Amino acid sequence: MDIKEYFDRISYRGSYNKPDLATLSDIFQHHIRAVPFENLSLHCGERIELNLEATYNKIVRKNRGGWCMENNYLLSWVLKTLGYDVTLLGGRVFFPELDAYAEELDHLLLQVKLDGKSYIVDGGFGMPYQLWQPMELISGTDQPQTPGVFRFQEENGTWYLEKVKRKQWVVNQSTSTSQNVENEVRRPIYLFTLQPRDIEEFRGCNAELQTDPDSLFVTKSICSLQTADGIRALVGWKLTEMKYNYRDNTDLVEIRILADEEIEKTLKEKFNITLDKKFVPVNTSKLSLF
Repeated sequence: MDIKEYFDRISYRGSYNKPDLATLSDIFQHHIRAVPFENLSLHCGERIELNLEATYNKIVRKNRGGWCMENNYLLSWVLKTLGYDVTLLGGRVFFPELDAYAEELDHLLLQVKLDGKSYIVDGGFGMPYQLWQPMELISGTDQPQTPGVFRFQEENGTWYLEKVKRKQWVVNQSTSTSQNVENEVRRPIYLFTLQPRDIEEFRGCNAELQTDPDSLFVTKSICSLQTADGIRALVGWKLTEMKYNYRDNTDLVEIRILADEEIEKTLKEKFNITLDKKFVPVNTSKLSLF
């Protein structure tokens, strides 16, 4: 594994001699714009391995993406290699349709300590809830970013990440199956604690998310990538492209349903992904990703 090869993968040309916040933020933004959040392996008959070398080969050498346990595990290696103080943390994702957080650990994120402050670095959430910058670990303070306003709330040692959603202008509303999103809402994203975790603690959920028939990742094929001004996502056959803050605190959303023969070309052109095996799109869950 070679840090310069990783930088080539994310098209990072900046300096990396000094482990400071500016360098951290720059590398992070390059990563989320180059490496998709995706679970396509599951829908190509492949397993997702929780192995750093396998993840490196997949993301860096095969130009693929990954889910949280791949993206953030790789990022932890990158940041440690550059001299950052990095700790793995575990979280539980919020499902709005169930109005509840996952019962078991199902999300890997990173804590980076820098100049006496702590930051959350999470390059593995994807969709419109992906952070674009490291977030300082402080409770009750709005932290505006391009995707929207994020905030941490801490209660008795448990930290909650929330985002204020903007209004959405859906150009072709007839193709949208999402809930009514006319009003701004504060959307819970996930909760976590500051208990340090070892990668071994995620092997169980890494396996369950691939095998549980009710798992979001089994019932939906997902590929999302952050762009210069928004995101694009392919969920099943539905391609959604969002431009943040298009006008008056409103995100512009364009949705298109693809034909089977368009999928492969779209993955290549929109996400720079070429798959080795036959991909079978899936979207049977009613859980919303937007």
